[in-house]
Amino acid sequence: MKDSLFDISRFDISGQVALVTGSSKGLGLHLALDLATAGADVVIVSRHLQEAEAAAEKIRQTGRKSLALEADICRPDTCKSMIEKTVTAFGRLDILVNNAGVVHRGLMVDVEEDAYDRLFDVDLKGLFFCSKYAALAMMKQKSGIIINISSVTAGIAAPMFGLYAAAKAGVQQLTRACALEWAPYGIRVNAIAPYSTPTTQNRAFLEIPSNYEAIAGKTALKRIGQPEDLTGVLLLLASDASNYITGQSFYVDGGASAGWPVEIIPDQQG
Repeated sequence: MKDSLFDISRFDISGQVALVTGSSKGLGLHLALDLATAGADVVIVSRHLQEAEAAAEKIRQTGRKSLALEADICRPDTCKSMIEKTVTAFGRLDILVNNAGVVHRGLMVDVEEDAYDRLFDVDLKGLFFCSKYAALAMMKQKSGIIINISSVTAGIAAPMFGLYAAAKAGVQQLTRACALEWAPYGIRVNAIAPYSTPTTQNRAFLEIPSNYEAIAGKTALKRIGQPEDLTGVLLLLASDASNYITGQSFYVDGGASAGWPVEIIPDQQG
């Protein structure tokens, strides 16, 4: 048994190569910058190459290398090409962050087929094929880390977000299944499940005071999440500090999934 001294080097990801989908802006860009700041070279992936190039330049300003790729993760052939281009450019892929996703807000009875297909194509199908082709590359290295961005709704459904919740529940099951199958190759697969966090997709919704209060009020900490709230878990899962963790989903939700945060007034009688 080794001496139980804290070894900060276990959190070091210097020289690692990370790919973050949906990372030209918003939460994805924040996660990409976190990884770069911690020492990783980062591949930026977006459906819009110009936006990806702008984000890649921000990565380079941290002193790390970056590659901008245009990709539609709904297409498996594009996912395969994206991974191949990464390995060609950097020689390897160490960390995949499946961040790209869309949100559907609306009543279940109003869901049309095109909205259903779009949500599951991006949030589940795309995530799977990115993971599959990344895993095939990582198997050759006998090592790799895949981090899926899930949601608190994977565990607690909410009105108007039912379809999104179903897709994210699928993400967490894929996380478990992939973790079991790929562990023999040195690949660890985990998920981060945030609570509502301002993104380009929901910022306008959250800027309405009544919406913010309703969402924040469901948490124990009485606030919504911020991108920086994910940094600690991200860097834990991306590093050797978590080398005995796989198949898990980490809720970063201010206590929203812990229970009903009702304020109990102590009985003053007696």
